[in-house]
This record gives sequence, C-alpha cells and structure tokens, in this order.
Amino acid sequence: MARMSDPTGWQPTTAPRSGADAFRVSPFARLARAHVLAAAGDALVTMALANSLFFQLDPNEARWKVFLYLALTMAPLALVSPFIGPALDRSVGGRRWMIVGVNAVRAIACLIMIDDLSGLLLFPEAFTVLAMGKAYGVARAAVVPTVVQTDSELVEANAKLQLLSGLAVPVAAVPAGIAFLIAGSEGLLVVAVIAYAAATLASVRIPATQVADAPATAAEAAELRGVGVLLAASAMGLIRGIVGFLTFLLLFDLRDEDAWQMVVVIVCSGIGALIGALIAPVLRRSYAEEKMLMAMLGLAGTSAVLSAWAGGLASAAVLAGAIAVAAASGRLAFDSLVQRDAPDANRGRSFARFELRFQTVWVVGAIIPVLITIPLRIGFLVVAGVAAFALFSYVVGQRAAQRAHVDRPPTGPGIPPDTEVPAEAATREVGARADTTAVQPYPPPVDPTLLE
Repeated sequence: MARMSDPTGWQPTTAPRSGADAFRVSPFARLARAHVLAAAGDALVTMALANSLFFQLDPNEARWKVFLYLALTMAPLALVSPFIGPALDRSVGGRRWMIVGVNAVRAIACLIMIDDLSGLLLFPEAFTVLAMGKAYGVARAAVVPTVVQTDSELVEANAKLQLLSGLAVPVAAVPAGIAFLIAGSEGLLVVAVIAYAAATLASVRIPATQVADAPATAAEAAELRGVGVLLAASAMGLIRGIVGFLTFLLLFDLRDEDAWQMVVVIVCSGIGALIGALIAPVLRRSYAEEKMLMAMLGLAGTSAVLSAWAGGLASAAVLAGAIAVAAASGRLAFDSLVQRDAPDANRGRSFARFELRFQTVWVVGAIIPVLITIPLRIGFLVVAGVAAFALFSYVVGQRAAQRAHVDRPPTGPGIPPDTEVPAEAATREVGARADTTAVQPYPPPVDPTLLE
C-alpha cells in the first residue's frame, strides 16, 4: 500500500494488485473465514441441544442445572479477563492464540458431547461451549481493529462480520438438516465438530498482531468515561441483556414442543442478524449513531409489545428476529460512536473491555428466566419494559448532557471567568475547544437535532 499527502493530511491509497499479490489473502479475510466457521458451529450446537436431554429433564431440575453452569462458566471469564486481557493485548499474537484455543476447546467439547446427549455430563460440556463462545467474542473484538488499515474501515469490518454471522445460520441449516435426517442430534454435533476444527485451523492464519503495546493513557481513560460513550454503553448493554433473557425464555418455553420450532426461532434470529448488518451501514450514512441506538431500542420495545399481543410461535420467531436486528445494528452504531467520541482510545483494548461487559450483562439477563418461570407473553412484556426504560434513560441522558453544555460558560485565553456569554456562543466555543483538546474535562456537546 502506498501513501500520498494531500491538504488534509496523509491518506491511504491502494494500488491494483497484480501477479502473485493478487492471490494474497488480507488479514481481515483470514479472520472472517474463522468467524463464519465458528458462527456455523454455534448454530449447529444450538440445534443439537434442541432435541437433547436439556429439554427432557424435569423443568425445575433443568433450571437449577442451567443456572449453576451459567454462573460457573461465566464467572471465571468476568473475574480473570480484566487481569489476563492486558497481558494478552501486549503480547504479539496473544488474542490470536486465544481465538485458536477457544475454537479448539469447542471442537473437543462437541466431540465428547456426542456420546452424552442423554447423560448428565451434557450440561458441563454444553456450557463449556457457551463459555468459550463468550471468550471468543471478547478476543474477536480485540483483534478486528488490528486487521484493518484505517479507522474508517473499522465499522465496515464489524458490519461484514455481523453479516457473515447472519449468513452462517441459514447456510448451516442445509448440512444440519441432512445430518439430522441421517443421525439425529449426534449428526448435528459431528458437523459442529468439523466446523469448529476448521475454525481452529483458519484461526492459526490470523496475523499475530499486537493489540496494545502500552497501558491506557489519561486521554484514553477520560474519553471512554465521556457521557456519550457511557450512555451508549448502557443502552447497548441492556440490548444484550434482552438477548440473553429472550434466548432462555424461549428455550424453556419451547422445550415441550417439537424441536423444529426451536430451529425456526434460531433461523429467524440468524436472518435478523443478517438484516441488522445490512441496514446498519445504510442508516449510519443518513443518521447519527445516537439516533440509530434510539431506533433500535424503539424497534425492540415495539416488536415485543406486538408479540405479547399476538402470541404463538410466529410472534416468538418475529420477536427473535427483531431483537437480532436491534443487537446487530445497535452494536455497529456503538462501535462507530466510540470511534468518533474516543479518538485517542486504543480500539482493540477498549472494544474488548466493552464486549466483556456486554457478555456479562447477557448472562445476567439469561439467569432471570432460568430462575423464574415466566409465561411467554409476560416475558415479552418484560422485554418491552426494559427496552422502553433503556430508550427513556438514553433520551433523558442526552438531553441532560445538552443542557449541561449550553449552561456551562466557556473559559480560556481572553475570556474572564465571570463573563456572561450567550448560550449559542458558549456552545460554539465548547465545540471549538473539543476539536483542539485531547482530554476534555467534560463530555463533547450533543447535537440538538438528535433529539428531534
């Protein structure tokens, strides 16, 4: 890649590839290959569990086992990752080997699980796969910024990964159907083992890059604590909590039905993730990230209310798809917002930390329907209530931030501290200072049009 200078600074230019270079696989393509194989494996495991002992045990016994393993599998990740994560980020290839390891462990766990679909060892094995999936999400979030060339490519790269995740589910449904007809759930796990093994081999080809070569600076810490980032993180965290809640609500509600109904919900969720990844870049070109998050929260709440009113399998499938749209588009909007409001933050390190928090909130949301028996329609209303609360909190927080910036008088060279300045001039001064100061003592101003 060559670089040339223009009046706005150094800009990357890419010359057409020819000869042997035309066959070179980009670092992002290598990550994408591993990601789509891992996503297919996740879908296959979920389908296999839909017809296993998990749905045949007494409900009370199953709930306590699920709760126990949710806690045991996620606690180490939440407690240990803050200490191990920085060391992995500083080592060359640390996060890459984490991806390789979790995919290998998932392949081994699925291989062992084939003989335990009717045994009690199924639970620890299934939740090992779940825990490794959460660890994979954290590691992938850290690696993505290292396999793109510029910040402008980052959101597009995440959108492509979301798109591949959505495509993996319907694509995996074809071999899954054949394997299920031949060997039942065991056949599904055999295909999952192949997918995870292939993902492991593909992960080895991910470049051994260094996520962060130094601890976080004061500028990075200050920007990541800005009100805009914190409000968006809270909204995105609640969306992920809704995903966890709805997942286990549907798992326990559909456990007494035919396995195909769960497959329908899984496929609809995959299609929703696909749609979310497709529309997010389009929305981002026309609307600010804050408006995108508000729209996704509104979509989640509205679809939940309509599903509670309609009831039935069709409404459950539609809601699963709508929540998947909200989660996919919302995450891309959040990534873009962090990129915009925290320019001094290390992308890999900050995205990994946020992803760990989101995964933890997912588990907290999942635990609620595991511990409490909730009728399906009541559960849908809970989803609507959480989405409405998240939307209300986000809008109120944005308005409060806007008022704080308008009311705060500017200070600086040539402006006495006690000088009264019109609100419009104060807003202009704050915006100008935000462009020239790396560490801002208060959050960046909020665009009033976001609240129209």
